[in-house]
Amino acid sequence: MSNKILATNKKAYHEYFIEEKYEAGLVLVGTEVKSIRQGKVNIKDSYVNIKDGEAFVYNMHVSPYEKGNIYNVDPLRARKLLLNKREIRKLIGLVTLKGYTLIPLNLYLKNGLIKMELSVAKGKKNYD
Repeated sequence: MSNKILATNKKAYHEYFIEEKYEAGLVLVGTEVKSIRQGKVNIKDSYVNIKDGEAFVYNMHVSPYEKGNIYNVDPLRARKLLLNKREIRKLIGLVTLKGYTLIPLNLYLKNGLIKMELSVAKGKKNYD
């Protein structure tokens, strides 16, 4: 079954060297899922941070769903990523020791679920 890409982060390939890629699920509210399926999401300025052994994505803008009224949540709220404990420990080691950062690359549908492809990336210098 093919994956339907909902959002891409073209800026990431331009500003970072991509080292490794991981797939993670997201903890979302129902109105966010409907809005993302309509393509009203922006991951251009977003980044992933690990806090207390859990991964969160920040600055991912999900526009409020038009018919969501009271069920809509903050468009820029931090959203939890679903990763294995082993993967999170590996990411913590890479980010703290080697100075890498975690950047979302794609948001896509896989078997009806919204997944995020995130990468371990190293920042490029201006002359690179």
